[in-house]
Amino acid sequence: MFENFKVYETEFAGRPLVVETGKMAQLANGECLVRYGETVVHVAATASAKPRDGIDFFPLSVDFEEKLYSVGKIPGSFLKREGRPTDKAILVCRMIDRPIRPLFPKDMRNDVSIVCTVMSVDQDCSPEIAAMVGTSIALSISDIPWNGPISGVSVGLVDGEFVINPNAEQRKVSEMAVTVASTSERIAMIEAGAFEISDEVMYNGIMAGHEANQKIIAFIKGIQAEIGKAKFEYPSNEPEPEMFEAIKAFAEDDVRAALDTDDKTVRDERLKPVYEKVHEKFDEVYPEQGAKIDECMYKTQKYVVRRWLLDEQKRVDGRGMNDMRPLAAEVALLPRVHGSGMFTRGQTQVLTVATLGSIRDNQLLDGIDEEESKRYIHHYNFPSYSVGETRPSRGPGRREVGHGALAERALVPVIPDVDEFPYTIRLVSEVLSSNGSTSQASICGSTLALMDAGVPIKAPVAGISCGLITEGDRWMTMVDIQGIEDFFGDMDFKVGGTKKGITAIQMDLKISGLLPEMVKEALEKTHKARNYIIDEIMLKAIPEVRPELSKYAPKMLSMQIPVDKIREVIGSGGKVIQKICAECDIKMDIEEDGHVFISGIDIEKCHRAMDIVDTIVNDPEPGSYYNGKVTRIMDFGAFVEIAPGKEGLVHISRLDIKRTEKVTDVVNVGDVVKVKVLEIDDKGRLNLSRRDALIDLDGAVPENTVSEDRGPRRDHGDWDRRPRRDHDRRS
Repeated sequence: MFENFKVYETEFAGRPLVVETGKMAQLANGECLVRYGETVVHVAATASAKPRDGIDFFPLSVDFEEKLYSVGKIPGSFLKREGRPTDKAILVCRMIDRPIRPLFPKDMRNDVSIVCTVMSVDQDCSPEIAAMVGTSIALSISDIPWNGPISGVSVGLVDGEFVINPNAEQRKVSEMAVTVASTSERIAMIEAGAFEISDEVMYNGIMAGHEANQKIIAFIKGIQAEIGKAKFEYPSNEPEPEMFEAIKAFAEDDVRAALDTDDKTVRDERLKPVYEKVHEKFDEVYPEQGAKIDECMYKTQKYVVRRWLLDEQKRVDGRGMNDMRPLAAEVALLPRVHGSGMFTRGQTQVLTVATLGSIRDNQLLDGIDEEESKRYIHHYNFPSYSVGETRPSRGPGRREVGHGALAERALVPVIPDVDEFPYTIRLVSEVLSSNGSTSQASICGSTLALMDAGVPIKAPVAGISCGLITEGDRWMTMVDIQGIEDFFGDMDFKVGGTKKGITAIQMDLKISGLLPEMVKEALEKTHKARNYIIDEIMLKAIPEVRPELSKYAPKMLSMQIPVDKIREVIGSGGKVIQKICAECDIKMDIEEDGHVFISGIDIEKCHRAMDIVDTIVNDPEPGSYYNGKVTRIMDFGAFVEIAPGKEGLVHISRLDIKRTEKVTDVVNVGDVVKVKVLEIDDKGRLNLSRRDALIDLDGAVPENTVSEDRGPRRDHGDWDRRPRRDHDRRS
């Protein structure tokens, strides 16, 4: 029945990699089932029979479908089925898209769809890597025109050694997480997060991944040679050479004059009449080919910009190749938020706002990996007005999710641990104006916002991009690319990091890949640039983290209690914890490991709640001090509750620093008072003193001696019993 069924096996980083094809999804142009350890991913590649009309780009879509059955979970949604892709799935889609897209013919307009379905997950064997390898295999053996194959690996750094495709335990202790995709000759994609790794170590890690990819590329080529289909022909959307040369000759001088400015708005206005002139002349010469005329104008602009860069070392805005645009940094722009920072780079401007919340504000994750929540969240918004357009807001797209994730990854290594700073942290980057490198501006703005909010980050982080122009064997890099250089260039190499080292990398390419020396030069240039941004721009706006949080930010305290005491703090039906929260006007979260997090606007009330928890957990000792609440008044004194279920007597002689005739002259039910534990009698009852607390803690001077009054009795009958309620008897 499955006469075309084939199985291919190899070893990948010490684990078996098995590829099956010819059994499933037989109507797809190419498909395979990848088994990596016990991870199973099915990949199907399909293409439309005809090109899509009216578009000027290659329509490629990549979907990474996380099925919760792959990890034995039922979706937590109301419908109990998978809905929109998670942020993690979107990031994987982008990661697979970036290395494969440049290998498709640029003039093809047939829709191509890649669907990667995750069917089983072994946490030691990354489904993302399996999906990338499976995509390469499905495209290679299909009839879809594609100049692959590629391979992808993950590179970790454990105990100073590079690890290819680290397992779950190794990932927990790894100093970096780098995904490298390669062709047989070049580095096609880099996606990295790292804990302040040096340029040299990062470069060596990338090269280790590139080398590891070569084995899998050879494996895929073997499969392709055996069962690969001939690639289908497609109608080219490329303008005829004669048409392009005619339009370029007519419009080149006008295009040069229009592009020669550092203002995006001016450039766009200058280009409008040039387009009108070109169409006026060539619409009759090439009837019904308006799209191709526009394509010729695009190619003319690209030709001009690339000639400036390669031949004249001239940038559109007049900068040198290693010069950055004018930079500016500001903080504390918004009075009621917890922290804010704005970073401006030329016509690119991003405002980031920091919000602090309790641990219960953590984001819950419903995905296929082991991460179930996170306390540091970064969101990136890109409204249409930032590029002078009128597009309606429809929520974040894949680009917004990707840019937010990059900024988040860049700052994770400097975020303080929860034990040091027990807050959930949310950053929102609002792009106010965009002319290239908004993701890197959001990294800088985020550092400013965190410092303004008083978050004790380990070091400031800056982001910068590096571009590339290639022509044959010639190539040239430039720092801080603006929109037009990104649009017509070959690379956007984005690096975030501290002065010490790299924290994040994302590389976008329009060519098949980079030579090792290109990677090395990009790392060197971005390192110098981010050091300048940190020292000369960001730290001059805010030299250090603010010593105090905003008065509008919640105050947070944390403590550790024994696990066997959690039940006592929560109480039956949550009565104890609810009472503490109500009385102190705070929020409290208790984790399974005994971590207690207390948050509230008033720090004194937070400390009061912490004292109560400490009293519940630890039996009071003579000589210790507490804030307690008066619960009952007697002739001989007042009963004070220092914690739920822990109450003691303050004898009338110990109520004040002077003689007290009547208890209610000093305290009333509901009053919160400072008390000192004098003794714990043989029945476990607490004898407390407000007088001693005032003398010891507040420096009060006593006006009498206790000996003048009747001292505390050791027994007042059943004083430790609460008064009984009389109930009406009804017959």
